[in-house]
Amino acid sequence: MKIIYRSAEEAISQVNDGMTIMVGGFGLVGIPEQLIMALAQSRVKDLTVISNNCGIDDWGLGLLLRNKQIKKVIASYVGENKEFERQVLAGELEVELIPQGTLAEKIRAGGAGIPAFYTPAGVGTPIAESKEIRNFGGKEYLLEESLVADFALVRAYKADHLGNLQYNKTAQNFNPIMATAAKITIAEVEEFAAIGELDPGYIHTPSIYVQGMLQAKQQKRIEKVTTRS
Repeated sequence: MKIIYRSAEEAISQVNDGMTIMVGGFGLVGIPEQLIMALAQSRVKDLTVISNNCGIDDWGLGLLLRNKQIKKVIASYVGENKEFERQVLAGELEVELIPQGTLAEKIRAGGAGIPAFYTPAGVGTPIAESKEIRNFGGKEYLLEESLVADFALVRAYKADHLGNLQYNKTAQNFNPIMATAAKITIAEVEEFAAIGELDPGYIHTPSIYVQGMLQAKQQKRIEKVTTRS
């Protein structure tokens, strides 16, 4: 049986200043909303955040940006956040932008215990600066180091009390690999199932990777509203 936290504040109580955290989701889909809000209220600072993107100005990781709790962001896309842009241009935020596939593989490799790998993505661009480049089969590849974190905060659709997790649709993009690549993984779960109820063939994250869980409260947010004129 895994710990089921009574509150988001309790779940993130061990996240301290200067830690590295991975935060699941793609855009605003599959993000651990309550855990992020609890971090924003905790005022923990100097965080290094690894995530596909950094939310929007008033939701998701944008809440931490607004509070200036993030020291560095490692991401692949940051185009929906004006505060992010302001902090970067003002020299208040360190950013490492990585091709999306490379970011995913750096996280997956970290979870698999692989310290580095070669990829053709980024060769001949500023991403390759100061990185080792080797030729394999007549093609150049650059060396990328894997990513690991102190905490992974993920959002699951369903879980049992042992900590086995299932994700819904696009929430499978980054949540499963992040759950494997951190010392401590906390899952925000929409629905809990009885032990034995989940089909073993459809478990995306085995319980061995999960240290604690939290009952989720869903808030549907739209990243970019588009309407007909």
